[in-house]
Amino acid sequence: MRIQIRPTLVFGSKNTKDPAVVDLVWLTAILKDIDHGKTLMSACKKMGLSYRNVWQKLNDVELALGFKLMNRVRGHGSQLSEYARYLIQFTEDFDQKTMRLGQTSLLHLEEGFAQFRVNTKKQLRFASSSDPVIQKAVIDIGGFDLSTAGSGEALERLLNYEVDIAGFHVSDPQSSQTIAKRLHKEGMQIFPVMKRVQGLLVAKGNPLNIISVKDLLRPKIRFINRQKGSGTRLLLDTILTKEGIDSHDIKGYLNEEFTHSAIATAILAKKADVGMGVKSIALENGLDFIQLKDEIFFLAMNQDLSANSDIAKLIRKIRALSGASPGYKSIGLRKQIAGWL
Repeated sequence: MRIQIRPTLVFGSKNTKDPAVVDLVWLTAILKDIDHGKTLMSACKKMGLSYRNVWQKLNDVELALGFKLMNRVRGHGSQLSEYARYLIQFTEDFDQKTMRLGQTSLLHLEEGFAQFRVNTKKQLRFASSSDPVIQKAVIDIGGFDLSTAGSGEALERLLNYEVDIAGFHVSDPQSSQTIAKRLHKEGMQIFPVMKRVQGLLVAKGNPLNIISVKDLLRPKIRFINRQKGSGTRLLLDTILTKEGIDSHDIKGYLNEEFTHSAIATAILAKKADVGMGVKSIALENGLDFIQLKDEIFFLAMNQDLSANSDIAKLIRKIRALSGASPGYKSIGLRKQIAGWL
């Protein structure tokens, strides 16, 4: 177990039921990257987080504080405001002043945990991007508390020690290397478990003759999207950018669902004509599938958990199920994904 004491901003009055909470270490890390010449997009990729999710969080922080953290200058990107620089300096001073006290407090806290820790077996907290193979593996193995979250959110919750394991997927080696570097820096271990195919789900027979993302621009095509922060949403946005497509021109881009199955259900119910999902869900629901991109699915966890027998069973189960499922391929050796980590 790794425990940290970190400065946190809490916004809201004492009567607020759900105050906004912001980790100052996370916030100042983003601001420092921007100050060192990185764009917000590259800073997000470095941390393995969704651009839209971070952008919204920064806007929420600015709204709560009542001042701007960044000044957006056309043609020159974002520049830090004097308030942002003050926050960075404050956080650095806080870390220096509390380092000795924090180490002593952590020692007492860890000793207290050791005294009160019971021998009963607890469920491991597992945040994962939506995937039917992952869900079935967890049910078959047992002993895991699974919650569905976008890849970026799952990683953020892991790095904040809110969960024990994160399941995430990446569609290109460069992004995968960036995420791996950040995770390794934080003492995390990464296991590749499977390759899967993502694409467009459409009605049986593809009556609207949809063959690529460019068809999403047709005015009569109704699209159904995944939620902000999900790896599938990020994959779609990457493809749209590469194709020079403005998401605002896609009818239904803002309509969201949280799982691949929910996307299939919306198409079956004729609430939408097309959505993003994995091939296995299309086959399971009798839908047609237009392949767009292969991607690798990883599990990440603290180094201390990497030898846990239950996690080993889970990884073996995921690989076994993916090896027997259409649209998937089991990944068990690092050489199968050379250049991704």
